[in-house]
Amino acid sequence: MERLYKVSEVARMLNVSTVAVRKWVKSGKLKARRIGKLWMIPESELKRFLWGKPGEVRAIIYARVSSHKQKKDSNLDRQIRRLRSYCSAKGYKVVDVITDVASGLKEDSVP
Repeated sequence: MERLYKVSEVARMLNVSTVAVRKWVKSGKLKARRIGKLWMIPESELKRFLWGKPGEVRAIIYARVSSHKQKKDSNLDRQIRRLRSYCSAKGYKVVDVITDVASGLKEDSVP
């Protein structure tokens, strides 16, 4: 028999609130079974939710510019669009986008 987890157990495992888990259940992102008054999440569903479909390649996009002016000039947005396009062409599922505005200069080095 498959292991079932309470909403509170899933929330603890994922380090989120029970409200977030219930929202996922309500929206259909996370399938659960109603047992009495409790929603129970099957282990297989939890694995699907965390790891996606078998064979699916998941990607996190990282885009960076050196200055706030470059960000203002939409260079960061262009980078993200190009990276999303690349991922789409390769069949990757983008699960997150991380952006950074930072100079490549080493501030701790002394000339």
